[in-house]
Amino acid sequence: MKKIAFLIFMAVAFALQASAQLPSVELKDINGKTVRTDQLSNDGKPFIISFFATWCKPCNRELSAISEVYDEWREETGVKVIAVSIDQAQNINKVKPLVDNNGWEYDVLLDPNGDFKRALGIQMIPYVLIVDGKGNIVYKHNGYTEGGEAELIEKVRELVK
Repeated sequence: MKKIAFLIFMAVAFALQASAQLPSVELKDINGKTVRTDQLSNDGKPFIISFFATWCKPCNRELSAISEVYDEWREETGVKVIAVSIDQAQNINKVKPLVDNNGWEYDVLLDPNGDFKRALGIQMIPYVLIVDGKGNIVYKHNGYTEGGEAELIEKVRELVK
């Protein structure tokens, strides 16, 4: 009986861990509006959260690569990208020019104290999450290699089938 109870407990714990919800952290968007991270959504469709910094070359390459196919992704799947800058307060004024110069059409949030990053246990950037239409984190990946964005859209396509 104890074995069955333990197995049930482990199955429930694994299920909860496999589809974690976003933590509640208050951030500002690039225009200064306050946003609660546990309320991020995309009208029932999946969304991607990409953690980056202005000084992180792999982050910028990843966001630029996604930008090149972003219109097609949105048309096909309805996915939205939310880019979260972890630049510290003294560099926060570099974020908007970087976004504008690259023509990134993402929602951009600022996490200068690393509260959201820390709440998710993120150690290194670039770091990408895919959140399903119900708000569950269903995929995590850190680092970037050229072409890595193809894996992201495949995961999103699986969610919208």
